[in-house]
Amino acid sequence: MLRIDDLVVRYGSAVAVDGISFEVGAGEMVALVGPNGAGKSTLINAISGLVAPHSGTVACEGRIAQVPEGRQMFADMSVEDNLLLGGWSIRNRDLGEVYDLLPDLAGMRKRKAGRLSGGQQQMVAVGRALMARPDLLAIDELSLGLAPLVVAELAEHLRFLNRERGTAVLLVEQEVTLAFDVCPRALVLEAGRIIAAGPSVELAQSETVRKAYFGDLAVAETMTGATAPATTEVSP
Repeated sequence: MLRIDDLVVRYGSAVAVDGISFEVGAGEMVALVGPNGAGKSTLINAISGLVAPHSGTVACEGRIAQVPEGRQMFADMSVEDNLLLGGWSIRNRDLGEVYDLLPDLAGMRKRKAGRLSGGQQQMVAVGRALMARPDLLAIDELSLGLAPLVVAELAEHLRFLNRERGTAVLLVEQEVTLAFDVCPRALVLEAGRIIAAGPSVELAQSETVRKAYFGDLAVAETMTGATAPATTEVSP
């Protein structure tokens, strides 16, 4: 469904995405993980057409909709009006399908989006993207600023959406455990390049991934079975 070939994105002389290539199949759930500054948001914005690539290609056989980082609600507008804006490009004003998939939204449809909790706003952001009837849902930082229970509920909505509608999901996420749990396949991004890719279960056990996220100490613990102290004091 989605094919990225040798994609390069620059901001002036700075290279944010450096020759990335990968594919997302129809109905597939793929995670893209990496630390802050790895180029995750730039990549998803390039896929969605919000950022122009310097070189390389982005090809998609279906419709892409993005759930942006930080949710980006129209705070003074109602939930319903925020949702309707998501269907503007295809002139879709039928909210029934979104309310069926995310029933909590129906009960808050007249409330102003700016008065919702972070989790409720994230649900609106997902519903708004679904109004475009996408074949691929690209989500930038699902868990940002949200409590674990709220994140778990949103993750279950994504699984349901994928299972019932066959919507492909590209989940850009800094929280590695969540990303690997939701998506069977993952890519690890660092400094604008993919440094590891494969089944999430295998990547979770990868020394390269553990070293990238947790440092040499975590790798040593895995190999020796040692337990690290909760805190480490460093003398001045």
